Amino acid sequence: MATTADIRNGLVINFNNDLYTIVEFQHVKPGKGPAFIRTKLKSLKSGRVISNTFDSGVRIDIARVERRKYQYLFKDQSGYNFMHTETFEQIFITEELINAPQYLKEGQEVEIVFHADTETPLSCELPPFVILKVTYTEPGLRGNTATNTLKDAIVETGAKVRIPLFIDTDEIIKVDTRIGEYAERVKGF
Repeated sequence: MATTADIRNGLVINFNNDLYTIVEFQHVKPGKGPAFIRTKLKSLKSGRVISNTFDSGVRIDIARVERRKYQYLFKDQSGYNFMHTETFEQIFITEELINAPQYLKEGQEVEIVFHADTETPLSCELPPFVILKVTYTEPGLRGNTATNTLKDAIVETGAKVRIPLFIDTDEIIKVDTRIGEYAERVKGF
């Protein structure tokens, strides 16, 4: 068993019969009274973020999790199919476990987080940025606005992304999967 002295960002702990990852923590030593640790915990199952305060020196239960690289194959009625890049073992994952399923394209590499004790998948994380082709967008006229105006576009995975007016159909763009927004145009890809 570990104590609150072992708390760090990214640590996964068993708390209230659920697995939580520590998003943020702050050690507080008030002038009067005992020290404590103020934390923000994110549930690996629901994605909900809660705040919790631990007294200094309290025991915490650290959960063992493993990150493994998988490649996205296809989607069918049983879920999303992935293949381990080294052992070629295939697994199915439901859409709720994937952080941005609308940006998944065939052959995409992802990291799947497993609970090491039970071998159950907890979450599937896409890379922070993915490179996608714009399959449809309305033509935008350059110079008809003085502000950064955005228009709707459909990318190769079927997701809708807001892009600048100067991007046309069949251009390659980089999309931030964490917030679902256009990041930049990719040249020479």
